[in-house]
Order: sequence, then C-alpha cells, then structure tokens
Amino acid sequence: MPKASEIKKNAAIEFNGRVMMVRDIVRSVPQGRAGGSLYRMRLYDVVTGGKVDETFKAEEMLNLADLTRRDATFSYIDGEEYVFMDNEDYTPYHLNKDSIADEVLFINEETQGLQVILIEGSPVGVDLPAMVELVIEETAPSLKGASASARTKPATLTTGLVVQVPEHISQGEKIKINTAEIKFTGRA
Repeated sequence: MPKASEIKKNAAIEFNGRVMMVRDIVRSVPQGRAGGSLYRMRLYDVVTGGKVDETFKAEEMLNLADLTRRDATFSYIDGEEYVFMDNEDYTPYHLNKDSIADEVLFINEETQGLQVILIEGSPVGVDLPAMVELVIEETAPSLKGASASARTKPATLTTGLVVQVPEHISQGEKIKINTAEIKFTGRA
C-alpha cells in the first residue's frame, strides 16, 4: 500500500469501494500547518466515468487497484470510439473518445509504444509513450536564419494539438513531442 505522496498520474486506486484512475495531481504545502503536504487528485471512476476531486495527506495510505497494461496499436475510429488492437493476441479494445480526451491529441496510426490500461479485463484508459512523432499541418512560414533565435510560433499538428515550435520549423515537417510536458523536443 503506497502513501499518497508516492501515487503517480494514471495510477488506479480503490477509493470508497470504487476503482478510480488518477488523472491529475497537484501538490500543495499550506502555510501555518505542522509541515504536512497535501495532494489534490482528480479521480475518474473507471465504470461510470464520473469525476471526483479528493485531497489526501502525504502520509495517507491508499490501495492500488489491480490493473493490467497491454501493448497496443491504434487501429481506427468508430463513431465516438477509438479502437486499439492488442499487439500480442489482436484483441480489439474500444475506448470512448471522452474517456481518453487528453490522450487523443497525441494518437495517430503511426504512434508506437501505446499501452491500453485494463481493469478486470475491460479497457479504461491509454498510457502514452514519453515521446510521439507528429506532422505539422499548419504554421506560419519558416524564417530564414531563425535557428539562431529562441523565438517560437504556434503550430497545429495533424491530430489538432497546438504546440510552440522554433521559427525555423515549417509546415509538413515531422516533429517529436514530449507527451508529459506537451512540448516540442526536436525534428523527427
């Protein structure tokens, strides 16, 4: 049983008799209290999709839920569902677009290193790789000699994600994006 301070984003915990996915964690240290850090977590119920914000003390013990991660590949979109294919046994996993709204902006047919998160055999989320490669669909024209400056410009990628890129990067180029920080890291 880990402490609240040891819980990471995308972990599954048992809370109030339900299995909840941790989607966001904010640490705060209130002044005037006897030293304790607080961890405010945004939790999503894996069955109903309901959202709960809960605050835990750093030393509070939490139960991890039994979850499985399976290597998968994005296959296709079926209406409001994204379909992923298991890399080993080719099982299709259907996930509603709303349940993976944050991850959808990083996923295309070429995304490698995806994992589907399963709880009791049913898919509840997607774990992204640390880096993804996406193509720039729209950005301002590149400026000659701009590689010497540190100025950036917005670029819209094929998935709809908008990131800041250096001025010397042009439309149609494939770039690497850090999925945790949502930042440009270089050309692919």
